[in-house]
Amino acid sequence: VRPAADMSGDSIRVEVVFGLPERQVLVEVLLDPDASLADAIEASGIEREFPGEHLETLPVGIWGKPAGRDAALRDGDRVEIYRPLVIDPKVARRRRATLGRTMKDADDH
Repeated sequence: VRPAADMSGDSIRVEVVFGLPERQVLVEVLLDPDASLADAIEASGIEREFPGEHLETLPVGIWGKPAGRDAALRDGDRVEIYRPLVIDPKVARRRRATLGRTMKDADDH
């Protein structure tokens, strides 16, 4: 894993993102071309930004598609760490339907 300051041509640029409702973080890192998703998370230091969130146990993905932490990365990839859902989307939709509300209505209240 290369530090972000290394601008040699043998590296890939990757974004690592994680967010909570009150705070989101996006970190760009430069990595060796054979870096894995886990390497990107480690290089980003994002786990230190969210102590107590146990990011190492959360599911991860690349551009919205679930992936293993050993997945290979390509230049320009976006590594995402997914937080657990508070409520299943199907359950939330049923609750809104029962109340006669849409998602837009729910966001307004």
